[in-house]
Amino acid sequence: MTYLLAVAAFGAAAVYFLWLRDVRILRRTGLSGYRKAAYRGVLYAALALLGFCIALWVDEVIGIGVAVLALFLQGREEKERVWTGETASERLFGSVRRMKDKPPGRDQ
Repeated sequence: MTYLLAVAAFGAAAVYFLWLRDVRILRRTGLSGYRKAAYRGVLYAALALLGFCIALWVDEVIGIGVAVLALFLQGREEKERVWTGETASERLFGSVRRMKDKPPGRDQ
């Protein structure tokens, strides 16, 4: 086992983090783009876990490839824009205003 196993584990953890962030934004806003991203995130998280298992038991390079594929697919989801002027830390953790807290007349 080399450092490549840690790279595969970090890639899988990043996919899970992005998926859970999409779920949090979906619960707060109810936007359809995040609904689709949250549902597909389950598949991408399973693919990333498969990549980690491949890296653990079969071949580290192939496992990293599968984990990177999951990261690539996770980032290609089309979602609505929910941030306008928030800080980087708020965006990182998915801190968006709830739909009931938004001022009337906003189409997001």
